[in-house]
Amino acid sequence: MTGSGLRVRQPAVAGAFYPGDRDALLAEIDRAFADSVRPVWKTAAPGVVGPPPRALIVPHAGYVYSGPVAASAFSLLSPHRHTIRRIVLLGPSHRVFLDGIGVTSADAWDTPLGRVDIDDPGRSRVLTAAWVRIDDRAHAPEHSLEVEVPFLQTVLDDFVLLPLVVGDATDSQVADTIDAVWDRPDTVVVVSTDLSHYLPHDEATRRDSRTADAIVAKRPTEIAGEDACGNRGLRGLLAAADRRGLDVQRIDLRNSGDTAGDMERVVGYGAFAIF
Repeated sequence: MTGSGLRVRQPAVAGAFYPGDRDALLAEIDRAFADSVRPVWKTAAPGVVGPPPRALIVPHAGYVYSGPVAASAFSLLSPHRHTIRRIVLLGPSHRVFLDGIGVTSADAWDTPLGRVDIDDPGRSRVLTAAWVRIDDRAHAPEHSLEVEVPFLQTVLDDFVLLPLVVGDATDSQVADTIDAVWDRPDTVVVVSTDLSHYLPHDEATRRDSRTADAIVAKRPTEIAGEDACGNRGLRGLLAAADRRGLDVQRIDLRNSGDTAGDMERVVGYGAFAIF
């Protein structure tokens, strides 16, 4: 909390998952976009800018590992940086057991790139559900949400953030929570999840390909915890997208063996967009 009474969440993993210095962080993000599948992310030729995605699915490891895959998805937001005004961000709780979905009590979140205001009206709306509650214990150490915010600060202008940690929640509970705030054309839902964990490269590639097929086909029941650490938020998003008849597109699919890790114990990363 600041001296003015403003409640601000401070970064928990700056200097670990991503650089804590502003200039170093911007340079790391630039490298991620340069290594993405859509490297020309800052400019778009006249007449080729499509509609903004309604949702993105992105990984959340350290930037050196998953940054290029995350950038492949976040590049889709840049042409719409002036019109996207709200991000609903969901990720798993890695450190704290959580029954349902936890929302931050903070008024803003800080990163080395500056401060992002929390969407208070959206928070009030999701808190009307019995399975959603304020839970700063889950938010304080959680990296799965935090690592996405500097990317968003880079590709968007002014926006508000509604960060939601997903714990033990059903697909329909997550889908209903998303639906409650997926009501405006300036809103993009971002689900943060990695895919398979610590398998040999070839085995991980096969498993992640099956998971990617299930994501594109909107078959959430085929995605288990060993397939995606953020499977609760992912499954809920796919259920919400299916309700709306939206299409899922695969953008990028790699693992840490393809980016910066060894080939014997890799973590899978996927980037997807929903239109």
